[in-house]
Amino acid sequence: MDVRIGDKLEMKKSHPCGAKIFTVLRSGIDFRLRCDNCGREFLIPRVKAERNIKKIIRENSDA
Repeated sequence: MDVRIGDKLEMKKSHPCGAKIFTVLRSGIDFRLRCDNCGREFLIPRVKAERNIKKIIRENSDA
């Protein structure tokens, strides 16, 4: 799955604050994501994150 830094991910499950949109801060074996609602940052294993991604939203789609 092609997930880049700066992408926004819409997940199947929501964060405890209720948001489903997260920004990718780091990508590798783990993803560092930031909740767009409350600003909390966390690491999640790539395999677990990729299973829960519903949609990838790219801001700059000129690539």
